[in-house]
Amino acid sequence: MRARYREAGLEEKDLAADPFVQFDEWFTQAAGSGLHEPNAMVLSTADPQGRPSSRTVLLKQYDERGFVFFTNYGSRKGREIEANPHVSLLFPWHGVARQVIISGTASRTGRDETVAYFRTRPHGSQLGAWASEQSSKVASRAELDRLYADLAERYPEEEDVPAPPQWGGYRVVPETVEFWQGRENRLHDRLRYVREGAGWAIERLCP
Repeated sequence: MRARYREAGLEEKDLAADPFVQFDEWFTQAAGSGLHEPNAMVLSTADPQGRPSSRTVLLKQYDERGFVFFTNYGSRKGREIEANPHVSLLFPWHGVARQVIISGTASRTGRDETVAYFRTRPHGSQLGAWASEQSSKVASRAELDRLYADLAERYPEEEDVPAPPQWGGYRVVPETVEFWQGRENRLHDRLRYVREGAGWAIERLCP
C-alpha cells in the first residue's frame, strides 16, 4: 500500500509565530474538512522503566496554557503520567495529509476545571466514569453492565451526578510542537516549534 501526497507545501513564512495560533488554524481547517473526530489524538506515555504505551484520547480544551484531556487517574496512562510526566500527543489527520506532534509534560488540571467539564458530559458518560475503573480487570461484560445499571438507578436522568474523585483532567504543556505536511516523493514538510525562553524557535526537519 502506498499513498501519494500532493498537498500544498508548508513554508516558514506562512507559520504563525506562536504554535498555539498555528494549531488553532490547522485544527479549524481539519474540523471544517469533514474529518471524523479531528480532536482524536494518540497519547503516548512511558512507565518508570521507559516502557511505552499508547492509546487514543480526545482533546477537550486547548489554549496558550496547553492541551487538555480527561481520564481516570487510576488508569494505566494516569499511573504512568504520575510516575513520568513526559508525554507525546499525535493528531493523525490523514485525510488532509497532515499531522501535529506535541512533546511536553502533563499535570492534573484544577478540580474546579474538572468539575466544570464533567457537568457538560452526557448523563450516560457521567455514569460510565463511575462504573468503569479504567484499566483494571473486570469479571465480565455483564458485571460492567450491572455496575452501570446500579448507577443509573441511583442517579436517574434528572439527578446531578457528582464528578468521581478518581477522574479528572490532564494538561499537556508543550516543549516542542511539530507540524507535518505530506508532499510528493516523500519529501514532506516538517516544521517544529521549540520552546526557547519566553518564546519559540522554529526549525525545519528532514522528512
